[in-house]
Amino acid sequence: MSTPYPFTAIVGQDDLRLGLLLNAVSPAVGGVLVRGEKGTAKSTAVRALAALMPEVAVVPGCRFSCDPASPDPACPDGPHENAAGVSRAARTVELPVGASEDRLVGALDIERALAEGVKAFEPGLLADAHRGILYVDEVNLLHDHLVDLLLDAAAMGASYVEREGVSVRHAARFLLVGTMNPEEGELRPQLLDRFGLTVEVAASRETDQRVEVVRRRLAYEDDPAAFAARWADEEAELRDRITVARALLPEVVLGDQALRQIAATCAAFEVDGMRADIVMARTATALAAWAGRTDVCAEDVRQAALLALPHRRRRNPFDAPGLDEDKLDDTLERNGGGDDEPEPDGPGDGGGGGGGGGLPPQGDAPDTSPSPADGADDTPDPGSPVPGQGGEQQPVRAGEPFRTKMLSVPGLGEGAAGRRSRARTEHGRTTGARRPEGALTKLHLAATVLAAAPHQRARGRSGRGLVVRRDDLRQATREGREGNLVLFVVDASGSMAARQRMGAVKGAVLSLLMDAYQRRDKVGLVTFRGRDAEVALPPTSSVDAAAARLESLPTGGRTPVAAGLLKAHDVLRVERLRDPSRRALLVVVTDGRATGGPDPVALAARAARLHAAEGTASVVVDCETGPVRLGLAANLAADLGGTAVTLDELRAESIAGLVKDVRGAGLGHTDRRVA
Repeated sequence: MSTPYPFTAIVGQDDLRLGLLLNAVSPAVGGVLVRGEKGTAKSTAVRALAALMPEVAVVPGCRFSCDPASPDPACPDGPHENAAGVSRAARTVELPVGASEDRLVGALDIERALAEGVKAFEPGLLADAHRGILYVDEVNLLHDHLVDLLLDAAAMGASYVEREGVSVRHAARFLLVGTMNPEEGELRPQLLDRFGLTVEVAASRETDQRVEVVRRRLAYEDDPAAFAARWADEEAELRDRITVARALLPEVVLGDQALRQIAATCAAFEVDGMRADIVMARTATALAAWAGRTDVCAEDVRQAALLALPHRRRRNPFDAPGLDEDKLDDTLERNGGGDDEPEPDGPGDGGGGGGGGGLPPQGDAPDTSPSPADGADDTPDPGSPVPGQGGEQQPVRAGEPFRTKMLSVPGLGEGAAGRRSRARTEHGRTTGARRPEGALTKLHLAATVLAAAPHQRARGRSGRGLVVRRDDLRQATREGREGNLVLFVVDASGSMAARQRMGAVKGAVLSLLMDAYQRRDKVGLVTFRGRDAEVALPPTSSVDAAAARLESLPTGGRTPVAAGLLKAHDVLRVERLRDPSRRALLVVVTDGRATGGPDPVALAARAARLHAAEGTASVVVDCETGPVRLGLAANLAADLGGTAVTLDELRAESIAGLVKDVRGAGLGHTDRRVA
């Protein structure tokens, strides 16, 4: 077994370490979600925490890690009365992104259940993680239904497995830790709320600290055992402190004043529901125990708010998680906070200097300050040329987004689970039955009985039970929804640079991005202007990254429509190789004018017909304005085999509602058309 990197050797990352330690002290806090850029010790810290967890006493031979002092009366391996216990290290169980539902919750042997009435249960990862740590790396890439199962088990402390009326329940209490890179997509707000705490991590910009990180990492890789031995005393001290804090936790008193501060803070920041209040109360109590106190002070409440509230304040996918600390201090002061409150002490407590439980330093975060396009007094107006940039113009802010109707690709796909187009999925309504390929996961009971019934006499059936063979089993086929790839191809040339026109176009695209977030789509952004086209954002699940690129999109220059369509063709070709089951929709935003090079209109038509030949569903947003219109966007849509909508129609009914017309546009392949 490899030697883990010592937890106490991690440089900086005070908020990350504090969030993990508080959950080690009080698992009732509800786990921690670690958000941050790649290479910031997220996984290292989680794996290192396992070595600090106190050993657990378990019943020998129990696959569900029952505590001999209080065994689970419903344990499938029970009963365990008067069982002698043995001690072992707490486990860290990792849930792979591609895990199946049966791998997570366990599986029943349906054949034995039907034929013998025996609940033959094979435990899953939730059983393995009981009384330990369940770690999900890249939790934002996990299928939604698996996240739902995971968080339900964490909330209830138990896992339930149901298969055609046969059920098994077992205890599943664990410290849940998820890590994610926001650039790869966000979790839905409903799922964010189920994590007790969240911490933001970023690489330090201080030279000395970065040097120390590299020095320690190289020393660890040269000799892991010797490096761990150097930190053994610090590890033992921290392990003892966790044990002491756990023992002290039941004695901590959450006074009325602290409870009022918690309620007032949650109300002031308008968080939904009551989970935030409960999590804050548990976190503040754990902070007091960690500091060796039996009373909760205002600083504990403040720290708890910085850890428990930022991710609960998101209202749409483009809101950055965070908390106004001045407003927090004012709220605490108005509700009884004082400057003489004791502060938590000890390394990584977040008291003073480097901790705080809030966001990383603003220098590490994306710049959200007003850009020149925001209309500051000392900057040019939006749409005006930028000096020294060959006619390139300032980015224009997006217009007000609006709610869109659902845009979907007709036919029956087999893509990743989502909420847009019809698809064959593991979850959804049952539409039929088939012979299972591999392990049976979803039994179609009626079809199985019908398959077995004609053979009962030949098989010598004499009792009440049904004689079932493997060949009789039938897998249920189900229909649900899939996510699609929505690739935007946006004309950023000079003809599109008018302030009102580009603002309206950006507002429409922003609206579709919000819809894509809700429906779990991937999105991509190709822009063209000047002499060429570029992939402003490769296909990704991070729609907020797409929105940021859209907001900063400059305009100006010629209109190389053909280059934009060819670039989009390359992007879709690569994506079909990476993920052949994910169907795509091409949304071209242009006024249809093509300039630059010999015969640019003919080149654009040829590029468009490449997409039509491959059956790519498409729609052209016609951004041409004025009393005289050339109708070039409609011609481009015809070459694409799609449909065109004007900017006025776009603002009136939304692109998603008007895309229905594509069905009659005569695309080459039925399953590539848009309904």
